Amino acid sequence: MPTRSPLPFVDGLLDAIGQRLAPPPWAVHEAQQRLVLLLNHVLMQEPQAMDRLRRQAGRTVVARWRIFDIRLAATPAGLLELATPSAAPDLTLTITEDSPWQLTQAALRGEKPPVRIEGDVQFAAEVNWLVDNVRWDLEEDLSRVFGDAAAHAMGRAARALADGLRRFVPAREAPSAPGVSPAAPPPSPGRA
Repeated sequence: MPTRSPLPFVDGLLDAIGQRLAPPPWAVHEAQQRLVLLLNHVLMQEPQAMDRLRRQAGRTVVARWRIFDIRLAATPAGLLELATPSAAPDLTLTITEDSPWQLTQAALRGEKPPVRIEGDVQFAAEVNWLVDNVRWDLEEDLSRVFGDAAAHAMGRAARALADGLRRFVPAREAPSAPGVSPAAPPPSPGRA
């Protein structure tokens, strides 16, 4: 059974705030530029990912969730840049789950969000490969600033925090077929 937000009004409140207090266009553009810088930093640590993006140079992907969207283009260098708003997308990825609560729970369980894919199938496969295989080695970046020992301690603390959060996310129950009862647990040893 899917878990509902503990405070159902939060989703409606976020919608209302997002529609009434939309950030100015310059702030959105700056936030997107920072995101592109972070994505490129992560991509530069993976030469195979850059090779795959190089083959897709000039192609544009639009990622959407609720009222937010970002339009990215693959560059000949194998990196990403913000695409012009008028650029026709080769691929559109729309996150279909509206609830931030549900998305957070799915992320904590290590699941991908539900996505509607429209456009070029080959480009979608490349983007999926990037999502599945490219990871940010945050501990390595922290070690450049704080040193190896401190970065390792911060990484260990972050992993412990993430594991603790995962324990609070309810386990996803598999729906059973109608008329089929769940299997009885195996008898414990020593009991007849």
